[in-house]
Amino acid sequence: MTTAKRSDRRPADGSPVARVCVDVGLAHLDRPFDYLVPAELDEVAVPGTRVKVRFAGQLVDGWLLSRADDSGHTGRLAYLEKVVSPEPVLAPEIARLARAVADRYAGSLADVLRLAVPPRHARVEKEPQDDQPTPAVPTGAVDPRGWRDYPTGPALLRALADGRAPRAVWSALPGEDWAARYADAVAATVAGGRGAVVVVPDARDLDRLDAALTGVLGPGRHVSLSAALGPARRYRAFLAARRGQVPVVIGTRAAMFAPVGRLGLVAVWDDGDDLHSEPRAPYPHARDVLLTRAHLAEAGALVGGYARTAEAQLLVETGWAPEVVADRATVRARIPAIAPTGDDPQLARDPGAATARLPSLAWTAARDALRQDLPVLVQVPRRGYLPSISCAECRTPARCAHCAGPLALPSAGGTPSCRWCARVDAAYACPECGGRRLRAAVTGARRTAEELGRAFPGVPVRTSGREEVLTDVPGGAALVVATPGAEPVAEGGYGAVLLLDSWALLTRADLRAGEEALRRWLAAAALARPAPAGRVVVVADGALAPVQALLRWDAAWFAGRELAERRELGFPPAVRMASVTGAAEAVADLLAAARLPDDAEVLGPVPAEEGRERMLVRVPRARAAALAEALHSAAGARAARKAADPVRLQVDPLSLF
Repeated sequence: MTTAKRSDRRPADGSPVARVCVDVGLAHLDRPFDYLVPAELDEVAVPGTRVKVRFAGQLVDGWLLSRADDSGHTGRLAYLEKVVSPEPVLAPEIARLARAVADRYAGSLADVLRLAVPPRHARVEKEPQDDQPTPAVPTGAVDPRGWRDYPTGPALLRALADGRAPRAVWSALPGEDWAARYADAVAATVAGGRGAVVVVPDARDLDRLDAALTGVLGPGRHVSLSAALGPARRYRAFLAARRGQVPVVIGTRAAMFAPVGRLGLVAVWDDGDDLHSEPRAPYPHARDVLLTRAHLAEAGALVGGYARTAEAQLLVETGWAPEVVADRATVRARIPAIAPTGDDPQLARDPGAATARLPSLAWTAARDALRQDLPVLVQVPRRGYLPSISCAECRTPARCAHCAGPLALPSAGGTPSCRWCARVDAAYACPECGGRRLRAAVTGARRTAEELGRAFPGVPVRTSGREEVLTDVPGGAALVVATPGAEPVAEGGYGAVLLLDSWALLTRADLRAGEEALRRWLAAAALARPAPAGRVVVVADGALAPVQALLRWDAAWFAGRELAERRELGFPPAVRMASVTGAAEAVADLLAAARLPDDAEVLGPVPAEEGRERMLVRVPRARAAALAEALHSAAGARAARKAADPVRLQVDPLSLF
């Protein structure tokens, strides 16, 4: 507990003690501290408010968590210095959730609260509240509409409308209007008198869901939360939810802590997208935060996507959430015609298909679709023009002379430049053979668009990627070259979808390489028309497991296979694993101080970025809480003795190597 100089102020007549989470960013101080509440602050110092307190001689920010009649501390307590705002922005249920998330990820409560509550915007707080009556809540049964394509879909909506808490892992059909299905689930939840939180990966998905919800619920029944909104708009939407003015909040991962009252449903779309993973400590994942929230609030949960992660498959196999899938007859009626280029019949017809970037099968599919006045989608894993180049003589990768980073070409007449330090190397000469001519090692989206424009003269070519992401395109003949995640929706669907450079996805040194490849392929293939009008060509060997799952449109089979392999090898989510990254001495120091569970395995070290190293700690899932507590306590001990080198702790990180 903190102490202070003698004060002449008297404690308030009510509960005189305030328990405060101080925002000092030190792991060993991750606990509430007691302060006295002066009489002049008694009315405004309510749980959930932002406060200023004196801590270690400095004025710091804090959160008032609760009030108490007695501290139990024998020493003298300091007084609250200031209530920053009388607005109780931290709801009690969000405070409980934040504590659970901090414990799950070996983090501190203050770090999670910084993620949960946006920075204060004083002008927005002082804006007059709208006196208009809240739009009426829709009542009665919700039309299942597209959920009828899934045998258990209507039952899911009925359970939500009845105020129950169903859980489901949903595998969407190709061509499915997923935003409309989520809007139906939210409408059923609101009809049952409860609120909902829905999290999507990016702004395009958010705009699509926003339009669908407005159409189903009407205007004024939901708000969108996203870091891209800007401070004022984001805080205004947050306050609308906190004050109970709307029952539904949708958004990117910023919405996973949205303060919705009487929560009845949490939902996440495409949980395999890495945008759901928070890049700031303690690095929580939106899916896991929402599932924790569903457990604490006894709310329903919906995890959906065209693909399925191993984590979602674990929910199904453990019985935590049943799957909602269509029968095989419906799947076959909805999928496009999908073909690989690396199977034996195709190689017999086109021996060059094994090495060609655009084999004859893909070229023919594109030509036929364009002749029928249908658009063609070409998915390219790499953006840019030539993101990787090499010597044309000896094939040695071209590297920067200053930092050894990879050189790239920004355009056909561009000058080689480093992708790491951005230095231009106009006079590049190969260090192995002295050659000055360069060739493409990896072809990007812009170069692909240029090549296709020459192959199909007179056909419009559009690109969608980092520089400009298209939301939709018209339905006429056109070539659309897009990077994964930036594929626009075509009016009526694409006549052909070409999935190029599959090796760039499948050969990544990553535990989730196959899962991520299938997720990106399914997202693109879902935009094609059903067979026979729609065709999908994947430039890959048809014997590969991700390609097999794509051909059959069976993400559940692949997820089950992945989970079984990870159980056998001892990788997440079958086990709980934490990474400890930092300087070698700092990592060794933290692990030496950690009282790890007896059955913990320490693996490594493996090299990490910037000359650091990474150690992995693996435990059975039943020992997850003990592992997180041990690592957090060890980090607190290092912080208490002011260890110089920082160490990054991540529980179940997306990337292990």
